[in-house]
Amino acid sequence: MKNSKKIMAGLLALTMTSAFAACSNDDAGNEGDIGAEATTTTTAETTTAVTAAINESELDEEQADALSSAMSQLQDVELANKEIKWFAHYDINPSTNGASKKVELELFERKYGGSIKWYQTTWENRYNDLSTYVLGGEGIDFYAGDTGNLPKGIISGMFQSVDEYIDLNDAIWANTKTAMDSYKFGDKHFMFVTNVVANYMVYYNTATLEANGLDDPWDMYKEGNWNWDTFKDMLQNFVDEENDQWGLDNWYNELALTYSAGVPVVQSVDGQLVCNLNDATLEKAMNFTYDLYNSGLVFPTEQFNWAIQPQMMGEGRELFWIGGSWEAEGDPSTWTHQIPPENLGIAPTPSPAGSDPYQAAGMEGYVLCKGATNPEGVARFAECTILAGSDESAREIFRQKRMEDAKWSEDLVNRLEEINGLAKQYPVVDLAPGCSTDIASYTTDGGAEIGIRAAFHGTDWATTRESIADTIIMLVDEVNTELQAKVAES
Repeated sequence: MKNSKKIMAGLLALTMTSAFAACSNDDAGNEGDIGAEATTTTTAETTTAVTAAINESELDEEQADALSSAMSQLQDVELANKEIKWFAHYDINPSTNGASKKVELELFERKYGGSIKWYQTTWENRYNDLSTYVLGGEGIDFYAGDTGNLPKGIISGMFQSVDEYIDLNDAIWANTKTAMDSYKFGDKHFMFVTNVVANYMVYYNTATLEANGLDDPWDMYKEGNWNWDTFKDMLQNFVDEENDQWGLDNWYNELALTYSAGVPVVQSVDGQLVCNLNDATLEKAMNFTYDLYNSGLVFPTEQFNWAIQPQMMGEGRELFWIGGSWEAEGDPSTWTHQIPPENLGIAPTPSPAGSDPYQAAGMEGYVLCKGATNPEGVARFAECTILAGSDESAREIFRQKRMEDAKWSEDLVNRLEEINGLAKQYPVVDLAPGCSTDIASYTTDGGAEIGIRAAFHGTDWATTRESIADTIIMLVDEVNTELQAKVAES
């Protein structure tokens, strides 16, 4: 949506800092059955937010005018209940130690007189605690969306549809409307998606490219020539084990490349869960990652004490590193890949030649708890969150922080925005982690030698598929039956 110059000038006058949510993909989403058992995973997948914060001081006239202009884009409604109940292991409210207030909270307070009551939990006990609250009728309103809570949170009675409280034809939802369908079951949506980002991108050292006479992947992308074939060709032209030159390093490269073909293990199609283990496009992705392994283009961690070697990127000894944008945040001295900021290059994860540029998408947003006492308030807060992240002024603050703190060039920041734009337009979300622990364990989250990760580590897809497909398809069908029954009841 368009914002006036007054909003831009006013919001930029605020003393703000960007809040970046670290994205960690270590066995992301393997979170147990919501409301049934404690979480066993070590992390959960999150995404990088474009948001900003306001210091806890009185706003001057220009700042107040800017917020008023921004608030004009929000719905003019009076909330009967102005408090929303937030459940999480972290608080949305600013802490008492001088932390800043987020723009979305300032908007919510000023537009609707809203406030957020925090129900505290721990990461390990969050789902058990949430189950206790929901089943006990506490009226918890909302919880953060992540890869592990849908659709199983619907089946276990933890979450409800959001459709009754929003209008997806409203301009404020324009950028996340497509992504909302990733969490559409039956004829209902089950997440307020407030932002979409790319979970992965390709890092490279431009000095390494120049030293080896290789083209820049970003230039190739802009020319329409960045795809699996050219990606592999570059690796083949660079990798030379005898001369200590290595190919593709980092964990979870295989997931980024698999999803760049456009087909996840499990997805929602017209509101129904579909398992794609026998899909020809998924097979193509598996064969591609298997070919990378067999061609010696995958970094051999077994030769380095089973550990990745990110510093080799900065040393010019590795060609590509696939990871989240969070891997190049903050002071460059903290970057594990140690690429000098003046030599940092990024490009989207390549897709098959002739394909749309699908990207593994990270969905930010909120799920609405069953029995919520104030779903209308949560919907309005979600819209405040969208505005805080999409407003040109907030985005400009994000850009400035990248350039000042992480020493990114303006060109790199523009690239990141374009890559995230691809994720918004061509999002790929795998629902396997959110179906059940069993489905996740045998497809996406069971380890490097299991499921769709195995081909990248030396097991041909035909062997893997034969061992798991029938069972997983049956399990997904069972989940779908339970899910549709729950959706029909709601």
